Amino acid sequence: MSTNTFKRKLDGVVVSVKNENTVVVNVARRFKHPVYSKFVTKTKKYHAHNVSLEANLGDNVTIIESKPYSKLKKWELLKVNK
Repeated sequence: MSTNTFKRKLDGVVVSVKNENTVVVNVARRFKHPVYSKFVTKTKKYHAHNVSLEANLGDNVTIIESKPYSKLKKWELLKVNK
């Protein structure tokens, strides 16, 4: 049986590092409105597990899907993009 599973990756900006081992990442996505043909930007915040404590406020990071760590935390920090 294959253990290769597809895990989603998202890029975003760290907006909070107040919790221990947790960062809040703001992920923006752009799409064209189906009726008005205007580009719209929507954002969503994700709580991510940050065990190495390497991400700081304002860093661009990549997060990946993982096992649930808590009620809100279902992502983990993959890397800090420079």
